[in-house]
Amino acid sequence: MTENAQQQPSAPDSELPTQYAPADVEGPLYERWVERGYFEADAKSDKPPYTIVIPPPNVTGSLHLGHAFQHTLMDALTRRKRMQGFESLWLPGMDHAGIATQNVVERELGKEGKSRHDLGREAFVERVWQWKDEYGGKILGQMRRLGDGVDWTRERFTMDEGLSQAVQTIFKRLYDDELIYRAERIINWCPRCLTAISDIEVEYQDDDGELVSMKYGEGDDTIVVATTRAETMLGDTAVAVHPDDERYKHLVGRHIKLPLTDRTIPVVADTHVDPEFGTGAVKVTPAHDPNDFAIGQRHDLESLTVMDERGVITVHGPFEGLDRFEARSAIVAALRADGRIVAEKRPYVHSVGHCSRCKTTIEPRLSMQWWVKVAPLAKAAGDAVRDGRVKIHPQEMEKRYFDWVDNLHDWCISRQLWWGHRIPVWYGPDGEVVCVGPDDEPPSGEGWTQDSDVLDTWFSSGLWPFSTLGWPEQTPDLKKFYPTDVLLTGHDIIFFWVARMMMFGLYAMDGEVPFKTIALTGLVRDQFGKKMSKSSGTAVDPLDWMNAYGSDAVRFTLARGANPGTDVPIGEDWVQASRNFANKIWNATRFALMNGATIEGELPPAERLSATDRWILSRLNKTVSQVDALYDDFQFAKLSDALYHFAWDEVFDWYVELSKTTFMAGGEPAKVSGRVLGEVLDVTLKLLHPIVPFVTETLWTTLTGGESIVVADWPKDSGFRDEAAEREIETLQQVITEVRRFRADQGLQPGQRVPARLTLTGTALAPHEAAIRQLLRLQPEGDAFAATATLPVGGATVALDLSGTIDVAAERKRLAKDLAAAEKEKAQATAKLGNEAFLAKAPDNVVDKIRGRLTKADEDIERIKAQLESLPEQ
Repeated sequence: MTENAQQQPSAPDSELPTQYAPADVEGPLYERWVERGYFEADAKSDKPPYTIVIPPPNVTGSLHLGHAFQHTLMDALTRRKRMQGFESLWLPGMDHAGIATQNVVERELGKEGKSRHDLGREAFVERVWQWKDEYGGKILGQMRRLGDGVDWTRERFTMDEGLSQAVQTIFKRLYDDELIYRAERIINWCPRCLTAISDIEVEYQDDDGELVSMKYGEGDDTIVVATTRAETMLGDTAVAVHPDDERYKHLVGRHIKLPLTDRTIPVVADTHVDPEFGTGAVKVTPAHDPNDFAIGQRHDLESLTVMDERGVITVHGPFEGLDRFEARSAIVAALRADGRIVAEKRPYVHSVGHCSRCKTTIEPRLSMQWWVKVAPLAKAAGDAVRDGRVKIHPQEMEKRYFDWVDNLHDWCISRQLWWGHRIPVWYGPDGEVVCVGPDDEPPSGEGWTQDSDVLDTWFSSGLWPFSTLGWPEQTPDLKKFYPTDVLLTGHDIIFFWVARMMMFGLYAMDGEVPFKTIALTGLVRDQFGKKMSKSSGTAVDPLDWMNAYGSDAVRFTLARGANPGTDVPIGEDWVQASRNFANKIWNATRFALMNGATIEGELPPAERLSATDRWILSRLNKTVSQVDALYDDFQFAKLSDALYHFAWDEVFDWYVELSKTTFMAGGEPAKVSGRVLGEVLDVTLKLLHPIVPFVTETLWTTLTGGESIVVADWPKDSGFRDEAAEREIETLQQVITEVRRFRADQGLQPGQRVPARLTLTGTALAPHEAAIRQLLRLQPEGDAFAATATLPVGGATVALDLSGTIDVAAERKRLAKDLAAAEKEKAQATAKLGNEAFLAKAPDNVVDKIRGRLTKADEDIERIKAQLESLPEQ
């Protein structure tokens, strides 16, 4: 008996419906899996662990194709490992998404004519929790629709009690180790979200601006500087030049008049200035530019903030109260009127930072913030990859990782929000600063206040691999499932998330890595390789495709495009093709079951098997080995393609078709083929299951009577190989393919029967005569047989009597026309390849294409001539 036949049947339907209807199958099946606890991991199990934590989607989010893509791959990994006997944990959860969630709730308040300040902090946070409970987490239901095999009993949220304790614990430890500090630095400020954001949350795009060159100083003290942000000149506290620039040496150390103000500013020499760029002189605004801030620090310059948190000018005078962009135009106009404008370039296209959430132009701003000193943490994160404790796949992505962690700047972790983990620091009436851990009592009494800022969302999600398992407590889950095995995520968040987890994991877990492998995927694109967007009409809701074609079809399409680290183009016609594949699996399995496919009884020994049986079993075991190797290398596209061609081409199109004559004949050979077909279907459905779970579950339980394919054993390569049988069937396929091509070339209909004589004596094809005649619609030769076409192929000879089946004159005319076209194509290609001037200028790919045309033309000429020769004489 096979291992599956030993399972207790669950009374499957004896017959499958004539058509596969995903909408009727998927929802009930998923709920059955969850109810039976198939996805729940047991920390007390003796099985080896396999752990993946889901990249937590935003609580405000909904399933998009990027989610569906990565979730499909993670689900495939964990389903396979579960079938292989691992205690497989795929842990779900959501991120509180500080800025995004606060924005959503503030918009809702705005509809009521209120702001968060009308409610106050405590009431506003309570309102956010209410929103989260009522509207948040929509994506979790959509994950069920996709078939995510996650352990719902372990679902976490970055603001839940346990994770909040983890955040406070690690903040306190980092603070005590002097790896967290508070300082005034230049940060990226969003005037719309009214908070600092990190460097990696700034999106740069080319904007049309204006480059203005303006004259500072008077007479011999004149110097020209250029800027795209004229409004910041109100905060200039110096002009900087290179110390070796002879043009300005006489000005270094002197003060010059700052236009539109009553101030003078010094000219300083700084090696940061490039003397070859522009005029070789730059204005210095330390409070509104990171490079200028560094110059200001070196030269002890004053830092003047000239606008408030909304980007409104605060400097007393004619520009006070203007928005920064209004002030820009007004200041340029005033400088022009004062004769200070030397040159204007408009439009001036340059790269400008925008808030990744609201798309508002970022304003560099001097601000008191909390920072993580990343140097020692980043070094540890780099070392873990360099010494092999963590593997990055594909390996070529390592350079991108090292470029980031080896050059990481200190991380601004404070955000000016109310929704999030509030910074656990209290300030006393006499300047005291106290950091409070989760077991500490916060200071109380008159004058004590807690820091009003919250932590960057990425701070808490950086703890995700271990905080979700119960850290800082030493829980059974943490002991069993940490470190996790694979982090599968997009290459675009190496900087956002991957590096954060590496730094915090190594720090918190005493040098133990958070995951053993980082598997980086590409991004989902449209069918032309372009970024999907709502504005261009190319964005796709994966739920629409699931409704139309089924979740399996969407999953298979995404997996089949998943080459490591490269982007995934996808179009609806590809999903339709995957739907057709699911239908093919359904229909072929239904046919097989109707014709005796079974897993009952032992698989017959090789000597009782036909060459066709031995061929498919040999190919089956090679496919098992191939798929295993590709899974271990995260080659989802290649393994999906291998399964597609094995299932469709070899099992359904060849083995099933070749076995039809055996099934029709009945008897012991039919029983043997039925058992072999059952074995092949059992293994094939298991191999397909991690990627297309729903259709395979339905078919497998019907075939085997087993409880569920989710908990079935993963196939193993038995080692059975039969190279001779593979060669024999390859020859048989060659004969059938060539004769089919000949029939098509002669214009014969697929079902049209033709008298034929087969000469198979002395070849391995003799036992296959019945199958050959069945598949090629060849009837016995009869007494009046007269061969009008003879095809020697594969060591055999197939003679056909085409008299009465085709119009020979019309066929000769058609072939003559095709021959003339092929000869013309050959002549044109030959002429181009013989043109030395063309070859000298044409790109290699163009020349290669023409060579390919020439080769095909030669093949077409040879084929058409052979067809003409095979036609009977008129």
